[in-house]
Amino acid sequence: VSFGGGYLKTKLELIRLKRSVRVAERVYSILEDKRDVLIARLNELIEQAQRLREQLIETLSDAYTAVQDGYMKVGPARFESIATTTPETLKIDISRYTMMGITLPIVEVKSVEAQYNYGIGDTSVNLDEAVRKMRKILPTICNAAAAESAIFRVAEELKKTQRLLNALEYVVIPRYKSAIQEITMTLDEMEREYFTKLKHIKRILEKRTATTSLKSS
Repeated sequence: VSFGGGYLKTKLELIRLKRSVRVAERVYSILEDKRDVLIARLNELIEQAQRLREQLIETLSDAYTAVQDGYMKVGPARFESIATTTPETLKIDISRYTMMGITLPIVEVKSVEAQYNYGIGDTSVNLDEAVRKMRKILPTICNAAAAESAIFRVAEELKKTQRLLNALEYVVIPRYKSAIQEITMTLDEMEREYFTKLKHIKRILEKRTATTSLKSS
Protein backbone atom coordinates (compact mmCIF):
# COMPACT_ATOMS: atom_id res chain seq x y z
CA VAL A 1 0.00 0.00 0.00
CA SER A 2 1.31 3.41 -0.92
CA PHE A 3 0.52 6.35 1.32
CA GLY A 4 1.23 8.87 -1.37
CA GLY A 5 -2.27 8.41 -2.78
CA GLY A 6 -1.25 5.64 -5.17
CA TYR A 7 -3.25 2.88 -3.50
CA LEU A 8 -6.15 1.32 -5.35
CA LYS A 9 -9.60 2.55 -4.36
CA THR A 10 -11.18 -0.88 -4.44
CA LYS A 11 -12.95 -3.12 -1.96
CA LEU A 12 -10.03 -5.54 -2.04
CA GLU A 13 -7.63 -2.73 -1.11
CA LEU A 14 -10.01 -1.67 1.66
CA ILE A 15 -10.01 -5.20 3.08
CA ARG A 16 -6.21 -5.30 2.99
CA LEU A 17 -5.95 -1.94 4.75
CA LYS A 18 -8.38 -2.95 7.48
CA ARG A 19 -6.38 -6.13 8.02
CA SER A 20 -3.18 -4.09 8.19
CA VAL A 21 -4.71 -1.79 10.82
CA ARG A 22 -5.67 -4.75 12.98
CA VAL A 23 -2.15 -6.18 12.71
CA ALA A 24 -0.58 -2.79 13.51
CA GLU A 25 -2.83 -2.38 16.55
CA ARG A 26 -1.94 -5.86 17.80
CA VAL A 27 1.76 -5.09 17.36
CA TYR A 28 1.23 -1.81 19.22
CA SER A 29 -0.38 -3.66 22.12
CA ILE A 30 2.50 -6.16 22.27
CA LEU A 31 5.05 -3.36 22.21
CA GLU A 32 3.19 -1.56 25.00
CA ASP A 33 3.48 -4.68 27.14
CA LYS A 34 7.17 -4.94 26.28
CA ARG A 35 7.70 -1.29 27.19
CA ASP A 36 6.04 -1.81 30.58
CA VAL A 37 8.26 -4.82 31.31
CA LEU A 38 11.37 -2.89 30.26
CA ILE A 39 10.46 0.08 32.45
CA ALA A 40 9.89 -2.19 35.45
CA ARG A 41 13.19 -3.99 34.85
CA LEU A 42 15.03 -0.70 34.34
CA ASN A 43 13.73 0.63 37.65
CA GLU A 44 14.87 -2.58 39.39
CA LEU A 45 18.34 -2.28 37.88
CA ILE A 46 18.63 1.39 38.83
CA GLU A 47 17.70 0.59 42.44
CA GLN A 48 20.17 -2.31 42.47
CA ALA A 49 22.96 -0.15 41.05
CA GLN A 50 22.22 2.56 43.58
CA ARG A 51 22.46 0.09 46.47
CA LEU A 52 25.74 -1.28 45.15
CA ARG A 53 27.18 2.21 44.68
CA GLU A 54 26.27 3.11 48.24
CA GLN A 55 28.01 -0.05 49.47
CA LEU A 56 31.10 0.82 47.46
CA ILE A 57 31.51 4.41 48.61
CA GLU A 58 32.58 3.65 52.17
CA THR A 59 34.33 0.33 51.60
CA LEU A 60 36.37 1.62 48.65
CA SER A 61 37.49 4.60 50.69
CA ASP A 62 38.69 2.29 53.49
CA ALA A 63 40.42 -0.05 51.03
CA TYR A 64 42.23 2.77 49.22
CA THR A 65 43.34 4.23 52.53
CA ALA A 66 44.78 0.84 53.54
CA VAL A 67 46.54 0.50 50.17
CA GLN A 68 48.05 3.95 50.52
CA ASP A 69 49.25 3.20 54.05
CA GLY A 70 50.74 -0.12 52.91
CA TYR A 71 52.46 1.63 50.02
CA MET A 72 54.02 4.12 52.39
CA LYS A 73 55.18 1.35 54.78
CA VAL A 74 56.89 -1.01 52.32
CA GLY A 75 58.01 1.56 49.75
CA PRO A 76 57.26 1.82 46.02
CA ALA A 77 59.79 -0.77 44.82
CA ARG A 78 58.65 -3.51 47.17
CA PHE A 79 55.01 -2.59 46.66
CA GLU A 80 55.40 -2.94 42.88
CA SER A 81 57.24 -6.25 43.28
CA ILE A 82 54.52 -7.70 45.49
CA ALA A 83 51.78 -6.45 43.14
CA THR A 84 53.37 -8.02 40.04
CA THR A 85 54.30 -11.37 41.60
CA THR A 86 51.15 -12.05 43.61
CA PRO A 87 49.10 -14.78 41.88
CA GLU A 88 45.42 -14.37 41.08
CA THR A 89 43.21 -15.07 44.07
CA LEU A 90 39.87 -14.36 42.43
CA LYS A 91 38.26 -15.81 39.33
CA ILE A 92 35.59 -13.86 37.49
CA ASP A 93 33.08 -15.78 35.37
CA ILE A 94 30.88 -13.77 33.01
CA SER A 95 27.78 -15.42 31.61
CA ARG A 96 24.76 -13.98 29.85
CA TYR A 97 21.02 -14.30 29.85
CA THR A 98 18.31 -12.99 27.53
CA MET A 99 15.41 -10.82 28.65
CA MET A 100 12.90 -9.48 26.09
CA GLY A 101 15.47 -10.05 23.35
CA ILE A 102 18.24 -8.23 25.25
CA THR A 103 21.47 -10.00 26.20
CA LEU A 104 22.43 -9.06 29.76
CA PRO A 105 25.55 -9.99 31.75
CA ILE A 106 25.82 -12.06 34.92
CA VAL A 107 29.08 -11.73 36.84
CA GLU A 108 30.19 -14.34 39.37
CA VAL A 109 33.34 -13.85 41.45
CA LYS A 110 34.96 -16.94 42.95
CA SER A 111 37.83 -17.13 45.42
CA VAL A 112 40.89 -19.12 44.34
CA GLU A 113 43.32 -20.59 46.85
CA ALA A 114 46.80 -19.29 46.07
CA GLN A 115 50.26 -19.35 47.60
CA TYR A 116 51.64 -15.86 48.11
CA ASN A 117 55.22 -15.21 47.04
CA TYR A 118 56.03 -13.05 50.04
CA GLY A 119 56.31 -13.59 53.75
CA ILE A 120 54.89 -11.70 56.69
CA GLY A 121 58.06 -9.66 56.99
CA ASP A 122 57.75 -8.45 53.40
CA THR A 123 54.53 -6.55 53.99
CA SER A 124 52.81 -4.42 56.57
CA VAL A 125 49.57 -4.92 58.46
CA ASN A 126 48.11 -2.11 56.37
CA LEU A 127 48.94 -3.84 53.09
CA ASP A 128 47.56 -7.17 54.27
CA GLU A 129 44.40 -5.37 55.37
CA ALA A 130 44.18 -3.65 51.99
CA VAL A 131 44.41 -7.00 50.20
CA ARG A 132 41.68 -8.44 52.41
CA LYS A 133 39.39 -5.47 51.84
CA MET A 134 39.92 -5.41 48.09
CA ARG A 135 39.20 -9.13 47.84
CA LYS A 136 36.01 -8.58 49.79
CA ILE A 137 34.83 -5.63 47.72
CA LEU A 138 35.63 -6.98 44.23
CA PRO A 139 32.37 -8.96 43.90
CA THR A 140 30.41 -5.79 44.64
CA ILE A 141 32.46 -3.87 42.07
CA CYS A 142 31.79 -6.53 39.43
CA ASN A 143 28.08 -6.67 40.25
CA ALA A 144 27.85 -2.88 40.07
CA ALA A 145 29.54 -2.93 36.66
CA ALA A 146 27.14 -5.63 35.45
CA ALA A 147 24.16 -3.60 36.70
CA GLU A 148 25.42 -0.47 34.94
CA SER A 149 25.90 -2.40 31.71
CA ALA A 150 22.41 -3.89 32.00
CA ILE A 151 20.92 -0.43 32.63
CA PHE A 152 22.50 0.88 29.43
CA ARG A 153 21.26 -2.05 27.33
CA VAL A 154 17.73 -2.03 28.75
CA ALA A 155 17.54 1.75 28.30
CA GLU A 156 18.62 1.43 24.66
CA GLU A 157 16.00 -1.26 24.02
CA LEU A 158 13.40 0.91 25.73
CA LYS A 159 14.26 3.80 23.39
CA LYS A 160 13.90 1.53 20.35
CA THR A 161 10.58 0.20 21.60
CA GLN A 162 9.25 3.71 22.26
CA ARG A 163 10.32 4.84 18.78
CA LEU A 164 8.37 1.94 17.26
CA LEU A 165 5.34 2.78 19.40
CA ASN A 166 5.50 6.41 18.31
CA ALA A 167 5.81 5.42 14.65
CA LEU A 168 2.79 3.14 14.92
CA GLU A 169 0.68 5.59 16.93
CA TYR A 170 1.47 8.78 15.04
CA VAL A 171 2.37 7.62 11.54
CA VAL A 172 1.47 4.09 10.49
CA ILE A 173 -1.95 3.58 12.08
CA PRO A 174 -3.22 7.12 11.27
CA ARG A 175 -2.14 6.70 7.64
CA TYR A 176 -3.91 3.36 7.38
CA LYS A 177 -7.06 4.83 8.91
CA SER A 178 -6.89 7.88 6.68
CA ALA A 179 -6.55 5.65 3.62
CA ILE A 180 -9.46 3.51 4.81
CA GLN A 181 -11.63 6.59 5.29
CA GLU A 182 -10.74 7.95 1.86
CA ILE A 183 -11.37 4.65 0.08
CA THR A 184 -14.63 4.14 1.99
CA MET A 185 -15.85 7.60 0.97
CA THR A 186 -14.84 6.96 -2.64
CA LEU A 187 -16.58 3.58 -2.74
CA ASP A 188 -19.70 5.04 -1.12
CA GLU A 189 -19.76 7.81 -3.72
CA MET A 190 -19.28 5.29 -6.52
CA GLU A 191 -22.12 3.20 -5.08
CA ARG A 192 -24.43 6.23 -4.94
CA GLU A 193 -23.56 7.11 -8.53
CA TYR A 194 -24.21 3.52 -9.55
CA PHE A 195 -27.65 3.47 -7.94
CA THR A 196 -28.44 6.88 -9.45
CA LYS A 197 -27.60 5.50 -12.89
CA LEU A 198 -29.71 2.42 -12.21
CA LYS A 199 -32.67 4.59 -11.27
CA HIS A 200 -32.18 6.67 -14.39
CA ILE A 201 -32.03 3.56 -16.57
CA LYS A 202 -35.09 2.19 -14.80
CA ARG A 203 -37.06 5.36 -15.53
CA ILE A 204 -36.04 5.25 -19.20
CA LEU A 205 -37.10 1.62 -19.46
CA GLU A 206 -40.39 2.38 -17.73
CA LYS A 207 -41.07 5.23 -20.17
CA ARG A 208 -40.28 2.99 -23.14
CA THR A 209 -42.57 0.31 -21.75
CA ALA A 210 -45.36 2.84 -21.24
CA THR A 211 -44.91 4.23 -24.77
CA THR A 212 -44.96 0.75 -26.26
CA SER A 213 -48.16 -0.07 -24.37
CA LEU A 214 -49.89 3.08 -25.65
CA LYS A 215 -48.95 2.31 -29.25
CA SER A 216 -50.18 -1.24 -28.91
CA SER A 217 -53.52 -0.06 -27.61
